[in-house]
Amino acid sequence: MRRIFWAVLGAVVGVLVVRKVTKTAQAYTPEGVARGLSGVGEGLREMAQVVRESMAERDAELRLALGVDEGVIDPRQASALIERPMADHSADRAAEADFDRPTNPAHRRTRAS
Repeated sequence: MRRIFWAVLGAVVGVLVVRKVTKTAQAYTPEGVARGLSGVGEGLREMAQVVRESMAERDAELRLALGVDEGVIDPRQASALIERPMADHSADRAAEADFDRPTNPAHRRTRAS
């Protein structure tokens, strides 16, 4: 009985080893390499799509925060912010935005006159 058990176990292990070696050998054939690279290509396409969607989301968030789409900020100021995002725009914005703001009393007097 022990001999039959060990013979069957040896045969099963032999079959598994042969299948593994065959699968590994097929992976290194030109067709196997092409299959592997096509999987990488699909992954890169999916990643690029996710990056594009994230960029569009972030762009929408920034436009909303800056008020570009809603007309809250002057287009010249928006383009200055986009061209020089790290520059200090507070002094420029404070002078122009305060006067142009409809809630500014000076602005109301100018419009009323």
